[in-house]
Amino acid sequence: MRVNPYLTADLLAALQRTQQEEQTALLQLSSGKRINQPSDDPAGTAILLRLQDRLDSSDQYLQSIGSVRGQLQTADSALNSVGLALQRAVSLGIEGANGTLSDSNRASIATELQGIQDQVVSLANTSFQGRYLFSGTATLTQPYTPDPNAALGIRYDGNAGTNQVEIGDGFRLQTNQPGSQVFGTGGNSMFQAMQNLIQAMQSGTGIDAAVSGVRASYDSISQHRVFYGNAVNQLDAQTTSLKSEKVELSSQQEAVAGADPIAAASQLSNAQNSRQATLQGMAKVMQVNLFDYLR
Repeated sequence: MRVNPYLTADLLAALQRTQQEEQTALLQLSSGKRINQPSDDPAGTAILLRLQDRLDSSDQYLQSIGSVRGQLQTADSALNSVGLALQRAVSLGIEGANGTLSDSNRASIATELQGIQDQVVSLANTSFQGRYLFSGTATLTQPYTPDPNAALGIRYDGNAGTNQVEIGDGFRLQTNQPGSQVFGTGGNSMFQAMQNLIQAMQSGTGIDAAVSGVRASYDSISQHRVFYGNAVNQLDAQTTSLKSEKVELSSQQEAVAGADPIAAASQLSNAQNSRQATLQGMAKVMQVNLFDYLR
């Protein structure tokens, strides 16, 4: 009769195997995942990596959207304030056109109009998180600077460029309009229209024409605000799309890597039973010797 001299080694190997199965089942139950390391399922791990890359991209796009949203809303708010200032200027111009006003009254109106002009210049220099919104791509340069040598006493130091941000795969959104486009330049600028009204009010002539120029500037600002409103709407739509995509990707991850708690619990129970049986077998082997086999 032959005696297996490797019985103990076999039992130790079996014990190690059942302990590994038990640890695997415990990890699945605690993590809720079937794949906790690449060796658990190499093919499934490759799928998970691709899904995670897409999730990371979605998170990056959402972060970009969050950053640019504040910029767009700040720019729109500034233009809204410009529009209100121009409305006030138009009202003052209509009031000043009244032929019964004295030179002193018109001078007071001209002073208020100059204050509105200064307010509009300040709004044109609006910044967000340290970057100027109406400087084109020269966002670190203040767009409008007082300059006594300039025709209107102010010069534009920005450029005519526009900025874009990627908020989706192949989806880039323009995020600004340069001041030269929004407020105009030279004789066609909003500042020129305001200066014409101030001078008309001081002289008492040409007020109606000057008022028409300021009203045209107000209409132009309203049109530029449409750009920012549309941009924010696009951000909202893309945010909704990206969040839906994240939910779908997470669902796919769960389908690939999610653990079946019932199966994991059954695996744990089987592994524990096997380990107990193996330990009992080892205990019995340790108690016997060659003479026990010869009885």
